[in-house]
Amino acid sequence: MGRLNGDITNSPSTDFFKSNVLGQRSGLFVLFFTEMWERFSFYGMRVLLMQFLTAAVIQGSPFSGWSWTAQQAGALYGTYAMMLYLTPILGGIIADKYIGSRKAVIIGSAIMTLGHAAMAFDTSIMFFLGLICLVIGTGFFKPNMPSILGEMYKDLPEKKDGAYTIFYMGVNAGAFFGMMLCGYIAETYGWHWGFGLAGIFMLLGTLQFVFAKPLMGNLGVLTKSTSGEHQVIAEDTDTRNPFTIRDYVLIAIVSIIGFVYAFNDPLSKNGIVDVFSGLNTPFLRGQYIMVIVALILFIYLIVTRILRYDKVVRDRMFAVVLLAFFLVFFFMSFEQGATSLVLVARDNIDRSLTGAA
Repeated sequence: MGRLNGDITNSPSTDFFKSNVLGQRSGLFVLFFTEMWERFSFYGMRVLLMQFLTAAVIQGSPFSGWSWTAQQAGALYGTYAMMLYLTPILGGIIADKYIGSRKAVIIGSAIMTLGHAAMAFDTSIMFFLGLICLVIGTGFFKPNMPSILGEMYKDLPEKKDGAYTIFYMGVNAGAFFGMMLCGYIAETYGWHWGFGLAGIFMLLGTLQFVFAKPLMGNLGVLTKSTSGEHQVIAEDTDTRNPFTIRDYVLIAIVSIIGFVYAFNDPLSKNGIVDVFSGLNTPFLRGQYIMVIVALILFIYLIVTRILRYDKVVRDRMFAVVLLAFFLVFFFMSFEQGATSLVLVARDNIDRSLTGAA
């Protein structure tokens, strides 16, 4: 059985806890700057993506885009964003069971660095390869940074809130400076210079995390439990609700439709292939009909499973579903910041600052 070694009392490798900065453990600021540079690169690239895809084609110019429509570019961004939210699930499982959070962060950072570097080249193959690397790298990186931070403060719960506040200040700082600086470089020197700058700062974050190991000790390192170690497992008093054959079938159907739709949307809008074209009607495209069917099946699956729990768990699950429902609309609005709002700011807003004192 694997476990993350966070014992701070028995190992001499955890002397870093004796070093504090601003009243917090020094390792916090390693995570702060690593996350800041990662967010710098992520948001720096993100703010350029829609603009690059929809910019006019100018032969031989570093400012040449692909001249896609907003619908085509938005469809690609939607699939990219979906994968960014899904891959951290897999990355977290791999870290917990096989490699540990620290290695997962390093692997993810390295892959994202390669992804940004690939997007610095002005070829379509390297562009899409870069997006794939960013999706995979985010899957390893994103869930494991907060995991390491939580492990760092598990014996200091009274300081954990302050630590997370500082950590997320790094997120906001990186996002702000990334959008400003990468946007400026892209506007001044060309799109791929902006993409490349994001990669440089991602590399800085990777190197900083790797070389700061003395400050991190064994945090995030997966070790094997010794044979003499006894772990106390609390008695599980919850009523089990095992998956039925019907549940597995519904999960498979909904997952397949969702994944096929996610990739079919940008492919069909770019005239490459439409696997749902046989279901098209005069009123609604076939892919949207399948999405509605999948949504109905998903709601049926969730409701029937929840109803099989006892009353206490059932009420809690419905509360979670209610929160998730409203989160859908939050993230729909949030992601407009990288899609429609970027285009509105570019095409319909006077962005020049003039005036006299």
